[in-house]
Amino acid sequence: MSDLIGSLAPDFSLKSHQGDVITLSSYQGQKSVVLVFYPLDFSPVCSMQLPEFSGSSDDFAALDSVVLGINRDSLHTHRAWAVEYGIEVPLLSDMTLSVAKAYGVALPEAGISKRATFLIDKKGVVREAHIEGATGEYTFHPAEALERVKLL
Repeated sequence: MSDLIGSLAPDFSLKSHQGDVITLSSYQGQKSVVLVFYPLDFSPVCSMQLPEFSGSSDDFAALDSVVLGINRDSLHTHRAWAVEYGIEVPLLSDMTLSVAKAYGVALPEAGISKRATFLIDKKGVVREAHIEGATGEYTFHPAEALERVKLL
């Protein structure tokens, strides 16, 4: 459970592997956001999770929502991983873990974030948080996220 539920989502501006800067608050009033924190590009579980979320991006878009992937890897690593795995959702580089810290999912001693998904409504309020017990767990899949987004 997250202390952020019911609060305005911590805002951030981060570079995307697609070449733009994404500011979370720019979606307010327009789209809900599925913010997916994951530990590392090219790792086995992440290489299932992000392609699955990316493959559902049209379904999320149909619900006026956007999926953003975020971790501590560099933009160069994000680009290579996105090409290799066909990931089309923006992958944001949080190299200092500052955003992960703001969301309470940083693991600074390991240099990564926890695996976590935050559902943020169009008003910018965190409505749900699914934080895995271990970085190797992946229990909150796109189909469930889509059902939850419908309720936002």
